[in-house]
Amino acid sequence: MPADIFARYHRLIGNDVLMISGSDMHGTPITVRAEKEHSTPEKIAFNFHDINKKALQGIGASFDLYTSTHTDNHVKTVQEIFLKLLERGYLEKRTTPQYFCGTCSRFLPDRFVEGTCPFCGHDKARGDQCEQCGKTFNPDELKDPKCQICSSTPALRETEHFFFKLTMFDEQLKRYAAGGSHWRPRVKAFTENILHEGVQDRAITRDISWGIPVPVEGFGDKRIYVWFEAVIGYLSASKEWAELKGDKEAWKHYWTDDSCKSYYFLGKDNTIFHTIIWPAIIMGYGGLCLPYDVPANEFMNLEGQKFSKSAGVSIDLPDMLMNFQPDAIRYYLSVNMPEVKDTEFSWEDFVAKTNNELVAAYGNFVHRVLSFTHKNFGEIPPVDKAPQLMKDEVCKQIENARDSYQAAIRVCNFKLGLKAVMDLARFGNQYFDSAEPWALLKKDKEACGAVLNLSMQIVKALAVMAYPYLPFSSEEIWKSIGSEGSVEKDGWASLDSMLPAGTKLPVPKPIFKKIDIQIKEEKEFAGFGKLDLRIGKIIDVADHPKADKLFLETVDIGKEIHIVSGLKGHYTPEQLKGRSVVIIANMEPAVLRGSNSEGMLLAAESGETVSLLVPARDVPPGTRVGSGELPGKLLSFSEFQKMQLVIGKIEGNKADVGQQLQCNNCDANAKDRKIAFYIEGGKALSLRCQDGTYITIDKDLPLGAKVK
Repeated sequence: MPADIFARYHRLIGNDVLMISGSDMHGTPITVRAEKEHSTPEKIAFNFHDINKKALQGIGASFDLYTSTHTDNHVKTVQEIFLKLLERGYLEKRTTPQYFCGTCSRFLPDRFVEGTCPFCGHDKARGDQCEQCGKTFNPDELKDPKCQICSSTPALRETEHFFFKLTMFDEQLKRYAAGGSHWRPRVKAFTENILHEGVQDRAITRDISWGIPVPVEGFGDKRIYVWFEAVIGYLSASKEWAELKGDKEAWKHYWTDDSCKSYYFLGKDNTIFHTIIWPAIIMGYGGLCLPYDVPANEFMNLEGQKFSKSAGVSIDLPDMLMNFQPDAIRYYLSVNMPEVKDTEFSWEDFVAKTNNELVAAYGNFVHRVLSFTHKNFGEIPPVDKAPQLMKDEVCKQIENARDSYQAAIRVCNFKLGLKAVMDLARFGNQYFDSAEPWALLKKDKEACGAVLNLSMQIVKALAVMAYPYLPFSSEEIWKSIGSEGSVEKDGWASLDSMLPAGTKLPVPKPIFKKIDIQIKEEKEFAGFGKLDLRIGKIIDVADHPKADKLFLETVDIGKEIHIVSGLKGHYTPEQLKGRSVVIIANMEPAVLRGSNSEGMLLAAESGETVSLLVPARDVPPGTRVGSGELPGKLLSFSEFQKMQLVIGKIEGNKADVGQQLQCNNCDANAKDRKIAFYIEGGKALSLRCQDGTYITIDKDLPLGAKVK
């Protein structure tokens, strides 16, 4: 979000911008996952690359190129820099201790090792860096190391690797950091503290098979380590962009011209790689511009925990995009951005800020003005009858908002920039209310038109200034005020001119949708809020190669996942293929008899009869079951076992599940139909999709049959 806001703003004001990034393909978590899933790192990496690229497009990230670090171009660029640094004496071979797992019979890359940080005591530090405090260290400094694959304790063995001699850049790095007076205080302080403690030479090769080959004879079984090559991706992506553009030298305009300023947007745990390691690589290679600014953000946490897929604390952007407008997501991430301190993501806050600010303040003002003007004039009315004081006040408010906005964004203070937009929207509401155009319409239509003209000027200013944050809605508003072209092309310059009277207006539509997820109702059912239930469509079914009673199923829940189920003997593959079922999508992954299972399929059971839970009618795969509150944590099997899900039917406002319980979300539409309920605190909650479709069973079972 910070990068996209910044890039869109600079394009808007007419600056030349290149915004590039890509998927870091060679991280050892990819290898770890491939090991656990009996797959290949390449397959895993490209699967996630495709998912992420699609999600970034969906949220409107305006990359000039989003690539990956697994391209021939990137390999060539990295190996060229490696050899240049070697030639200049900045790399040297050394024997170093590295963890070796006797059980797995191999050396372990840093991500394959987990232990206790020697600096802050965090018990989930990686083999070379702690995500908690951000510090890096050598493998032999990690306390209580464990192999991530087999959980045994690895031993240190000597192995030969290339080291990047960071110590040779100590003074240059200190001078570079001293010149960063425009850096965020925490970024500058963190960097200078590391330099004050003294940088250490770091190994940049590893005993692994996934990654970029070391271009030196005798190192064929080793690869260049990801922390060294990933940052080079900025340069290789720029070269790839230039080649795709048809001008192979175009990248040099951004990398060798001192008038170009490069900004690196990232999380605080990556600061060291962008203010120390990447600058040192550039210094050693020579001829390239150093990073101008590294506006690292703090963390946005989920209920006090850092977002981490490996730790099961996550919310998928594809899931968000299935349920909410992109600009609603962008607004919340922007207004809640952790620029100077950690912030918290909460669903209640997301709903409140979207509905009370984006919809009620900004969207409401825009729609009031557009709908009232279209209904009574059909075009932009003239401003002639507006009193000069009124004109001056509106123009002054727009100008002040613009000045505050620009001052904030230029120094990467995006929350303050957005505040200027929202303050202008609130002024617009106040102005519209105080001018009372509905009363003026009856007394003096021309005066009413003048009020609406000035209101439209505010709408135009909002569309322009909100564009970097809310590009989709800004373009909609731009069309709604009768403007041709696009906000990015025409917008900023238009702030100095009035909208032309007589411009025909299209029929306006509400720009934003109010978010309606019934969090309050289900707070009574705290356990249910932990469940991420979705409709899945079974695509394929195969026998488990190592278990007679298990199936391997491929299920579409908006994305493909793999599940191991015990349905064999109760259903045939033919009966399962194509069926819509209910899946727990946030179940902790498990390896069942050697096969990975990424979720759990729900069925009810009574005696020898097992019945799938199914939607009462066809709904798309990925549809959520429940109020729409989206969980962010993985659920353990032991947690699920404590939950009570049963089959019952509705009797008035009661649920008959073998006993009658109060049910607040039951209605007559499901009368006499057996459906699934969640039970907690002596009350029942009927399981329904977001569109109201009940969850039922495909075989008859007695009331009270348990769901497993």
